[in-house]
Parts: sequence; C-alpha cells; structure tokens
Amino acid sequence: MKRKSFNKVLKFIFIYTPLSFILLSIFWILILKWVPVYLTPLMVTRSVQYMDNKEFKTVKRWRSIEKISDNLAMAVMASEDTRFLDHSGFDWTEIDNAVEDSKRGKRLRGASTISQQTAKNVFLFPSRSWVRKGLEAYFTIGIELIWGKKRIMEVYLNIAEMGMGIYGAEAAAQELFGKSADKLSTRESALIAAALPNPLKRRADKPSAYHNSRASAIQRMMRLIPKPEWLNEDKPKKKKVVK
Repeated sequence: MKRKSFNKVLKFIFIYTPLSFILLSIFWILILKWVPVYLTPLMVTRSVQYMDNKEFKTVKRWRSIEKISDNLAMAVMASEDTRFLDHSGFDWTEIDNAVEDSKRGKRLRGASTISQQTAKNVFLFPSRSWVRKGLEAYFTIGIELIWGKKRIMEVYLNIAEMGMGIYGAEAAAQELFGKSADKLSTRESALIAAALPNPLKRRADKPSAYHNSRASAIQRMMRLIPKPEWLNEDKPKKKKVVK
C-alpha cells in the first residue's frame, strides 16, 4: 500500500507537475498576447531594492506600438538586436561571436536578443543560474511562436528599464524629454537605446561623452538595418496643412 502511494507521488511529481507548468505557461503567454503588461518581476525587485530611497519612484505608462515613435523601435534594434527580424528568438551568429571572443580571452559580452530580454523581464525574476537560463529559453520560444515580432517589440518598448524607475517608451519620453512617445526624435531614441545596457547609471537626457558617442553609432546603424513593415501599420496619418 505504501509503495503504491509512493509511486503515485512520484507520478505526480514527474508527470503532472511539468504538464501543469506547460499548460499554465502557455495560457499565461496567450493572455499576454493581448493584455497589456503593467507589472514585471523586475519592477517588483527594483521597488524592494530602493524601498528606503525616498526619491525613488516607479513610472510606467502603457502605449500601443502605434503610439510609439518608429524611431525608438529602430534604435533598440540597432543597439540591442540588429537581426531581430531574421532570427527565431536566438541570434546564433552573436552567440558564436561571443563564444569566440571568450576563447580569445576577451571580456564576456551578452548576446541576448530582444525576444530573450522580453521573455526574461516579463516572466522571470532577475537571477544568474542555469535554471533561469533554461526557463528564459522556454519562454522565448513561447513568445516567438505565439506573440510574433510585432507584439514582442510592443511589449519590450513598454517594459524595458530606460532609467531609474522608468519603464517603457512613454514614461521615458515624458520623464526625460517632456514629450509623448510618438514624438521622440531619432537622436532622443538613440540616446534612450544607448542607456539600455545600464539604465540605472546612464541618463538619456544627461549623456556623458561615451553615451553621446554610442548614440551616434546607433543612429548610423539605424540607417543600415531594414525597417519592419508592421511599424507602418495603423499609424495615424498626419493631416496636411492647407495654406
């Protein structure tokens, strides 16, 4: 009798628990294909991390991709993931380059795509472990298959940490440049993108010499990478001024 009970427990652990996780995670991904992401584990982590800092505040405002300047989408691709439109979640070219650089003794650099960063920020708490990397890969595949590139970019532009307590394009545009996200210029977008690797120390509105130089490089790259067709979809047309 005890052996049968033990076997049932093992069956539950090794069969039903993983199956339940897969079903729940797929449902979670499906829901977020249409529902705005208002809170992420990173936002919670930062709030706890800076809970004693009276000046710290969390600023986030969801905007559809149609209400965000195309310049910012192009800037983050130029800065973070130039092959965003071509890969299926993982940029194996960049991964191979990072491995080769590591073998030559160079500093280990990241090769995470926008898809990976989105999956990590939406579904996982910040940590460094093989388990988290495995889950990140799992959710990356999930959003690539279920969301598609346009939705991944929309979520990324709304949840990415773009300054101390600043999340997403609208919050960054308002807090840093005093304008709405759809009005961001090429230069402002490049400055925001240049801050992404270290948004807690870099400010797009107060760039250092290096920050300015990096933004200029991003602007040059923006002219070289292809523009997604879906960036032009449903954009409100500007009214012609009749003189």
